[in-house]
Amino acid sequence: MSTATVSSKPTRKDFVSDQDVRWCPGCGDYAILAQVQKVMPELGVPRENFVFISGIGCSSRFPYYMNTYGFHTIHGRAPAIASGLKAFRPDLSVWVATGDGDALSIGGNHFIHVLRRNLDINILLFNNRIYGLTKGQYSPTSEQGKITKSTPFGSVDYPFNPTAVALGADGTFVARSIDVEAKHLQDMLRRAYEHPGTAFIEILQNCNIFNDGAFAHLTEKDIKADHQLVLEHGKPLIFGKNRDKGIRLLGHALEVVALGSGISESDLLVHDERNSALGFLLSSMGPPQFPTPIGVFRAIERPTYESTLADQAVNAKQRLGEGNLEELLNRGDTWSVA
Repeated sequence: MSTATVSSKPTRKDFVSDQDVRWCPGCGDYAILAQVQKVMPELGVPRENFVFISGIGCSSRFPYYMNTYGFHTIHGRAPAIASGLKAFRPDLSVWVATGDGDALSIGGNHFIHVLRRNLDINILLFNNRIYGLTKGQYSPTSEQGKITKSTPFGSVDYPFNPTAVALGADGTFVARSIDVEAKHLQDMLRRAYEHPGTAFIEILQNCNIFNDGAFAHLTEKDIKADHQLVLEHGKPLIFGKNRDKGIRLLGHALEVVALGSGISESDLLVHDERNSALGFLLSSMGPPQFPTPIGVFRAIERPTYESTLADQAVNAKQRLGEGNLEELLNRGDTWSVA
């Protein structure tokens, strides 16, 4: 969350770059880009104080299409670049655009460590359950049995659940949304920006070329209400086209119940973004037994990495003085190499 303010109100057009958008026609990335460009002007931050950083993949073209500063870095390393930038320039609003392969395969360690460190950056993970840029290999989020060019007989890997991974890394803000749920995604982007710490949003996104319909049950108008569970802090877990289904805790396990016949809203679980155990339980829900939760799973506060680092530097200067780089480089033993 940047504290800088903007003098004249920008519009969405101010955040649209002069680069031709080169995703496949119909790609879910277009919807995500549109919502980001719509929300950024609302945040009250000067355009020059935004930075978008990416790794490698379809999602990683994102910085080219945002009329802000940005870096297109190397595979899986966007969180490392973002960490260095935020530590040195805490006044900037830093955003990472990454994919399920970029973040959870080669970038897995960078991903979990930026979450545990809690730098005040925002991570958007586009999850289409496939490697799209390299033409359709299975990814760390592909379901078991997935037949792709690299798994012709079906994947035997058990997939990562990005939201559960983020919660397991002790992320202070963990959320999930869907590419075509415009209002919901906008709300999640605003919440992420407002959060003082690492904010992670998993965005379920369609790849209509190599994995079309992966989340159709969550996006088809006639059926999505029966498969989406929209999380709202302080409200019971209700879903369904007629709002007649809910989630309750039976012993140590969750179960789907139908409202009526002796079961009322008072029997249902009430969502609490501060309850990490509940967030993890909810993150494990999914088809066919359960609906897929979207919304904020966890939102807590703890000191950010960059603020703690700054305090440490101030304390060190007070105790040891400003220091002298020349003396540091020339003290102690030296030697010459012939």
